[in-house]
Amino acid sequence: MSLLIDTDAFCVLATGQLLDDAVSLLGADLSGCARLPALPHMLRRGRLRKKYGDQISDHLIPIADSIPVIDQPDARWLDRLTMIQNIDPGEAQLFALAAEKRLAVITGDKRALRALKDVPGFADALAGRIVVLEAMLIALCDRLRPTVVSARIQPLAIHESMIRVCFSRSNPDPRVALLSYYQSLVVELDPLILWHS
Repeated sequence: MSLLIDTDAFCVLATGQLLDDAVSLLGADLSGCARLPALPHMLRRGRLRKKYGDQISDHLIPIADSIPVIDQPDARWLDRLTMIQNIDPGEAQLFALAAEKRLAVITGDKRALRALKDVPGFADALAGRIVVLEAMLIALCDRLRPTVVSARIQPLAIHESMIRVCFSRSNPDPRVALLSYYQSLVVELDPLILWHS
């Protein structure tokens, strides 16, 4: 296992048919990634099915099933996160395992990152290993061309405000808006050091 993928990031990248390209940019393939155990269930009956609807959820279930489940992190990392407001149990597992094993984690959960930045030890352990969606989408635009990424990600525009803004039809180059979002996160999440391509 070399890369962890959180639920929000999985849904955005897999719906946009960008997941394989994204993990490849980080030197991995899906068999070398890991995800939370609850992901397929959330797509079958949980909040993700309510958010994305039946068609997208049904498409994502076999992809989620093909990705291995994360290992249980060591308690010394996990215990630091279990009582932190705004970090749910799944995110706590991902961040704890990433810190313990020095793995990269692709995440779309800004609320959890805002809480994580103040937890002792995590900024050092995860320096350069936190891959926010904005940074990944910039890298994908550079690799695949903005028009390709924009066309693939359009089904998400009604579900994700960042996608709607950055990839609007009136925006000729989504990288400009994505970079603005990313640079704001760099400042807001200091001392966490975010990954960039």
